[in-house]
Amino acid sequence: MHPFKLPPQILRLVLLTLAIVGSYLVARAFLTPPSFGQYGWYRGDALGLIASRPPVFAGKQACDECHSDILKKLAQDAHKTLSCEACHGVSRQHGDNPDIPPDKATGSHCIRCHEANPARPAWFKQIVVKDHYSGKCTECHMPHQPTQTP
Repeated sequence: MHPFKLPPQILRLVLLTLAIVGSYLVARAFLTPPSFGQYGWYRGDALGLIASRPPVFAGKQACDECHSDILKKLAQDAHKTLSCEACHGVSRQHGDNPDIPPDKATGSHCIRCHEANPARPAWFKQIVVKDHYSGKCTECHMPHQPTQTP
């Protein structure tokens, strides 16, 4: 007599579990890139791939070449730390070729930062959009100096 005998359904479950775990380990060995874990919990070759991509943001320096008057106004306002692309969108193409127009700020970008949010500090100017004017922000505020009226 056998001292220990498993019921057939338990034996099948154990074999199925071993087959699933074995399949996972074999697939992991073949599908994991060799550079995975080189610098942490990601693929090490991804750093070179990301660095090889061309930049998409132009930066304030590219805007200063043609729009220095606007940047001077902006430097005197609370928005002086913002990049032009925060409101106008990614402008690398416009910086390389001035004939391509940048995105025009319509006022909907203002809401991204100034819509009332309890997580923001109390000193930060916030509005409740439905209680504030529902049109474009630029109708009442100058985009590059919003504290002044047009």
